[in-house]
Amino acid sequence: ERSYKNEINGLRPSKPLFEKVDADFVQFKRNAAKEVSYLVKEFECKKSASAYARATTSRTGVLDCTKLHTYKYNEDLFKKITTLPEGKNHGLIFLLDWSGSMSHVMMDTVKQLLNLIWFCKKVNIPFQVYAFTNSFPIHRYREDVFGQEVCGEYATNRPDPKVYEKREGVFQIDEGFCLMNLLSSKVKTKELDKQIKSLFRIAYTFAYRSFDYNYPVRTPHGMGLSGTPLNESLIAFNSIIPKFQKENGVEKVQCVILTDGEAYTPSYHHEVQRHWEDEPYMGRAAIWSGTFLRDRKLGKTYRVKDSNYGFTEVLLENLKDTFPTVNFIGIRLLPSRDAGSFIRRYHGWTDEEYQKIMKGWKKNRSVSIKSSSYDTYFGLSTTALASDDEFEVKEDATKTEIKRAFGKSLKGKKMNKKILSEFIELVA
Repeated sequence: ERSYKNEINGLRPSKPLFEKVDADFVQFKRNAAKEVSYLVKEFECKKSASAYARATTSRTGVLDCTKLHTYKYNEDLFKKITTLPEGKNHGLIFLLDWSGSMSHVMMDTVKQLLNLIWFCKKVNIPFQVYAFTNSFPIHRYREDVFGQEVCGEYATNRPDPKVYEKREGVFQIDEGFCLMNLLSSKVKTKELDKQIKSLFRIAYTFAYRSFDYNYPVRTPHGMGLSGTPLNESLIAFNSIIPKFQKENGVEKVQCVILTDGEAYTPSYHHEVQRHWEDEPYMGRAAIWSGTFLRDRKLGKTYRVKDSNYGFTEVLLENLKDTFPTVNFIGIRLLPSRDAGSFIRRYHGWTDEEYQKIMKGWKKNRSVSIKSSSYDTYFGLSTTALASDDEFEVKEDATKTEIKRAFGKSLKGKKMNKKILSEFIELVA
């Protein structure tokens, strides 16, 4: 591997370039083992409870000798057997926000994601992790503004992206939009460990460079943060979900979307006749409130109620109608200043439920919304997400310091377990 000194001065390596980040990764993986074990335990308990709730009881045809003395008043003298239905196959699809605003929380978000990935591996659940971007160099970087070829052989050897026919009223897809398949349960464990480590390193560059611009590690080409093509990603789920179900033979799929904000205002293709041109020009128009989405296959229309986030809500409703057995779980990362507006979006200003939820937010720095288009929309404080809840004190700590550290640890774990338990209940 390269080194700091080799990177900066071109001299002989003296210190491994990834020494610190890899040490942090090893420590994080060791600490995460407890949380993963908790997830596994909760999952098995929920799954077992669900199975017993669907259990059936039938007679075996064999006499139960312990009941023979009751033959005068009891007609049920046969042994019974309880049959548990086979558990459903589960699968998880993760969508990670790869936008520029995620830079300060990307590391903490990736840590939460990896906890869930290790949980999936532990209970043998197939999964796929995607990240959306509109900056991946598939074809848009082949020519610069002067028409000269750039990226050379790398660009010309890339496959051409799938295109669609631009027609009046059809949703516009950004030409640079891509879904990066970062992690997959299909690969062998050794390869997955390598991929996880690479993802951790990339997330580390975003966090580290925010306060140290001399850090020599740079983001790989095409992996830089970009815009927020969340809506395009939800449309792509119409192809991803059935493919995932078919390839993995799963019955119960959960789509988990981790983001810190809204998608940008979408557009649709709109044909206009410009007076200086003979042929109509295929332009575009923004999707504002009052616009309708039509799904011809389902025979349904959906009205966009809000210009900022309404189209995302409509796409989620359409996905739930298309895939009624799939759960869509949102995980929204919130600065404390944005929590109130996020909760008011679904509960208004004066609703009693709003007051109750805000009280829970102030106490636990987390919230669970049931009234959005997501099956459950979790709001997590970015500060609580980044906090270290490990119970650590100095060797010469006083009783007061030990008590304070213990209380802080329990408070953080209470918040984590509450959200994790609810999440597992959805998954199981």
